[in-house]
Amino acid sequence: MTIMEVTVKCKSGFQSKLTTLFIQKANSFTSGIFIENGERKANGKSLLGLLSLGIGNGSKVIISIDGDDEAMASVKLRECLEFDEEDLERAAV
Repeated sequence: MTIMEVTVKCKSGFQSKLTTLFIQKANSFTSGIFIENGERKANGKSLLGLLSLGIGNGSKVIISIDGDDEAMASVKLRECLEFDEEDLERAAV
C-alpha cells in the first residue's frame, strides 16, 4: 500500500476539470484508490465521492493506493493533483 500527502495546486481546486481528469486517470489503474480530506474519505474513482470532500486550492489531501499497479498510479495521480490551470488546459486537449 502506498500512502502520500499531496497539495492541490489548481486555483479552482478539485472542481469539474481536475476531478474529471483525476477520475479518468484513477480508472485506468486496477488498484484501489482513496482520498482523504480532513476527516472525510472517498473512493478516488467516484465523482460524487470526490466532490463531497470539498477539496480546494492549497488543500493537503492523503491518497491511499493499494494494488498491483500502485507505484505507477501514485506517480500519475500526484502529477494530476499538482497541475496548475495551464497544465489542465494542455491535458484537456
